[in-house]
Amino acid sequence: MNLLLLWDIDGTLITSGNAGMRALQRGLADAFGRGDSLADIEFAGRTDRWIVRRIFEKFGLPFSEATFARAIDAYLAHLPRELANPHAKVLPGVRPLLADAAARAGCVQGLLTGNLRRGAETKLAYHGLWDHFPFGAFADDAELRDDLGPHALRRATEHTGVAIPPDQVWIIGDTPHDIACARAIGARALAVATGSHSTAALAAHAPDAVLPDLADPAAFWKIVAPS
Repeated sequence: MNLLLLWDIDGTLITSGNAGMRALQRGLADAFGRGDSLADIEFAGRTDRWIVRRIFEKFGLPFSEATFARAIDAYLAHLPRELANPHAKVLPGVRPLLADAAARAGCVQGLLTGNLRRGAETKLAYHGLWDHFPFGAFADDAELRDDLGPHALRRATEHTGVAIPPDQVWIIGDTPHDIACARAIGARALAVATGSHSTAALAAHAPDAVLPDLADPAAFWKIVAPS
């Protein structure tokens, strides 16, 4: 193995038409009787655990493993239905790029996402993408995104039997949090402006490269695997 790609999900591989926010809002109404707006909670680049903690603080609810599990179970119960909306889609270029990476010698890919594993599987399986990722790091592993990288590297080593040096690891995401996460483990960062941040806003955080989207596979591979 000489190249490890670690992918973010929301805003990078797919867009869900705010399905996650709606599912969480409806789940909180079911579990706690709170239907308040979540518009003032930061979702992009954060982990599910971090998001739920902020919501509980806003609502004045006690946060514990039991109440967190109750909120997440209710959220996941609504998520499949919310994903069935006309705005949920795989972003341009993603399907062929993932297939190309899977067929490329010396390349392995996994996930590094703020989603809980069950949420990640629900979202990606809905679009037929889950099987591209044999391992990953999820919100189950840590509340802060910067703490997810070591889990991803450990699982990559367990999967491949090879310790891949950080300078051969690319974290691909659509927010400044993805860039910071890469820096936390000495990995490289490829920012894509397919979420809520422009190319200029992402470039201000000094990633190794920025792309407007993933529609040009030649541009992608020129960055992560230059010949």
